[in-house]
Amino acid sequence: MSKDTTIWITGASSGIGEALAKEYARRGASLILSARRTSELERVRTACGLTERTCLILPLDVADHASIPAAVATAIAWKGSVDVVVNNAGISQRSRAVETRLDVEKALFDVNYFGTVELTRHLLPHFLERKRGHIVVISSVVGKLGTPIRTSYAASKHALHGYFDSLRAELADTGILVSLVCPGYIRTEVSVNAVGPDGTKYGKMDVNQLKGMDPDVFARKAVRALEKKKPEVWIGGFEVFGIWLSKLAPGLLRKILAKRQGG
Repeated sequence: MSKDTTIWITGASSGIGEALAKEYARRGASLILSARRTSELERVRTACGLTERTCLILPLDVADHASIPAAVATAIAWKGSVDVVVNNAGISQRSRAVETRLDVEKALFDVNYFGTVELTRHLLPHFLERKRGHIVVISSVVGKLGTPIRTSYAASKHALHGYFDSLRAELADTGILVSLVCPGYIRTEVSVNAVGPDGTKYGKMDVNQLKGMDPDVFARKAVRALEKKKPEVWIGGFEVFGIWLSKLAPGLLRKILAKRQGG
């Protein structure tokens, strides 16, 4: 990876986004870090050993779709180009379908789906003009199969696969890459920050999340796969086998998931 490479990461203030920032910084890239919390982005910049010359802090709430065009313009103007965008901003869910309010479902889609799509759509003309660029979307194993108490979250991640698989086909022969990364259980606070049925914070660490892969290990695996230009990669532990089961033994997978009613 060249030191001239500029990588924009959303949801960069914690978890997977922070781990990816550290890994890309270690490889010498210039980073644009976006999330809602400026103070946390500054903490991540310091943790990465970056300076204002090698890292732009660009506060952004991807659910505020009207703010995205200006953010894209600022990102491009910083170094004159963006080479890779990592769409990582997202929020999870822990609530049963019958209890989940419509406004909560819409909020999940505003962040996970529409925010990702809008940022990509406004950055695309820049990539098309340069005839290169890499669009990375952090999805989930749940983007490939559905599990209990994650109905709307799973739906938003499934939607990303439909959109970006289609976009990849549209961009064939343009020089622009599209990659979907599907993490399994990664040891972050994604379940703690998830929303409940009324939109309030779930506030609990799932047992499987606590036992999950170290985020720095995930980041190394993800970046290696992205450097190999893989269109889709699944990274995790035993839970990744669920994707294979969905293809090879879907009936068995349905029975297994029906028994799992929690984290």
